[in-house]
Amino acid sequence: MTRPDIAQARPTADPGRVAIIGAGHVGATAAYALMLRALFREIVLIDTDEALATAEAADIADANALARPTRIRAGDYADAASAGIAVITAGGVTHGSQTRLSVAAESAAIVTDCVDSLMAAGFQGVLVVSANPVDLMTLVALRRSGLPPAQVIGTGTLLDTIRLKQTLSEALKVSPASVEAFVLGEHGDSEVAAFSTVRIGGETLDQFCAGSGGIDRAGIGRQVRDAGYDIVKGKGYTSYGVATAVVRICEAVIRDERAVVPVSTLLTGQYGLSDLCLSLPCVLGAGGVERVLTPDLDPDEAAGLAASGRVLTTAFASLSGAAPRR
Repeated sequence: MTRPDIAQARPTADPGRVAIIGAGHVGATAAYALMLRALFREIVLIDTDEALATAEAADIADANALARPTRIRAGDYADAASAGIAVITAGGVTHGSQTRLSVAAESAAIVTDCVDSLMAAGFQGVLVVSANPVDLMTLVALRRSGLPPAQVIGTGTLLDTIRLKQTLSEALKVSPASVEAFVLGEHGDSEVAAFSTVRIGGETLDQFCAGSGGIDRAGIGRQVRDAGYDIVKGKGYTSYGVATAVVRICEAVIRDERAVVPVSTLLTGQYGLSDLCLSLPCVLGAGGVERVLTPDLDPDEAAGLAASGRVLTTAFASLSGAAPRR
């Protein structure tokens, strides 16, 4: 389904500048990874803790001396106004076994403030959201910004999909790059590992595993779903994986790749779901989400996706005064 809003969605901002709002673990790691990737000529870090943003920018700038030229600095929302892409990493932080949804109210207040400041400065580029719970925060950002839906993208299940491909590659003894697979729905406990979408060299999972006894699909699904909790339990936070997901989205947009990437976007009737953000495979290009794809799912997966939609709809409704439109 081609997005009806795409004609309005072309950013007019400077594609050479990216603004990262939130200089914590994810924001600083994303800035470092973007510097190594050399996608932008300027990276601006913004945080309410100006000293933190300044220190992180200086540290990354030191590393940049051994990389390709990029200007990394701390800044403010006026600097973000002309950015081609702005990335919101600021939000509530989970601890221990807390679910992502448990910090929804805290994150909504932070993301609303960030978006209001960004839009007041005149931002018109592509907005990438990685604050958790990311699907709800993508909808908050969309409603508060007034930007076309194509220009507001959540990192969604891109990280979960990476984890699924990696886990399958180990089980199947092939390279992760040779595995096509998607995790759909919420980036959270209701996510759906869509094994029906798995392809290895054009073969389905059943075809590839024929005669080998197959794999533990339920176990792999649980492992992928719980991976974030395991990392938080061990080190207190996640950073590298989600930062890499941010970089991949920025890369697809800034290079106008039209790459198929699972990200959180506004649904407009796909699988019977509307007025919520969750992850489906999307074609990403210069204007953001150019097209939303709807792969054939088996009945259990379709039911799981519907259930994921209900979880997110209920959670968004429970947010006190949830993100009124601008």
